[in-house]
Amino acid sequence: MRRTSRAIYSILLVVLALIFLSPIYIMIVNSFKTRAELYNNALALPESFSLQYFEAAMKKMNFLTVLGNSAFVTVGTVVFVVILSSMTAWMLVRTDNKLSKFMFMAFISTMLIPFQTLMMPLMQVMDWIRTHLHIPMLNTHGGLIFMNIGFHASIAVFLYHGFIKSVPIALEEAATLDGCSKFGVFWRIVFPMLKTITITVAILDVISTWNDYLLPSLVLSDKGLRTIQLSTFYFFGEFTIVWNQAMAGLTLTIIPVVIFYAIAQKYIIKGIAEGAVK
Repeated sequence: MRRTSRAIYSILLVVLALIFLSPIYIMIVNSFKTRAELYNNALALPESFSLQYFEAAMKKMNFLTVLGNSAFVTVGTVVFVVILSSMTAWMLVRTDNKLSKFMFMAFISTMLIPFQTLMMPLMQVMDWIRTHLHIPMLNTHGGLIFMNIGFHASIAVFLYHGFIKSVPIALEEAATLDGCSKFGVFWRIVFPMLKTITITVAILDVISTWNDYLLPSLVLSDKGLRTIQLSTFYFFGEFTIVWNQAMAGLTLTIIPVVIFYAIAQKYIIKGIAEGAVK
């Protein structure tokens, strides 16, 4: 009975894997085919593997530029979110009063507000800042990073807040008695102990920032400033008739994500495991 149930479970897993992997297979295989091969049989392997459609897609997408744009926005967002959110959460935990509790609840409450409800007010505020304060918040990577920090900080503060509660305050008190400043206590004592949750926060921010389309589409208008998701949207809309080039462009888009997951896989598993223990 146990062997039968295990066999059924294995078969179901294989079927689910095939369902999830089949679109990726179709995308990659058809990116190497000629149009005649693609329309003849979309599931068959190509007669020859040529990179000409990848080269055309890279050129028309301006791939290296948009890849650099996405990397800059993602790294900038992650660095500022980790630094600001960890310090904020630490101060909220160690400052035990009504104000800190209210601020923490305010951070949590923002997680419940859909982004779509804030789109128009956000753009109006950013335009007001640009017009009256002469700070370029729209159509700049800096403005996009600034807005990303605001939207990602709430979940990051929530995660750090729960983790910092498990950090013994005695270590901080000992460092203070030894003459360490408040800033030094955080960076020398507290932050190194937050490695596990920092990895988790960084991974979540990388995924959400890299895959984000909606906010960059609102903020960035110049073609040279587009992120990879934004560029893919315009490219795919332009070349949906030329399916082999469109598939090549989509394949190029997922390559950085696959590389990231391959590198970060062990850290993702470790972060989940240690976070569960905490």
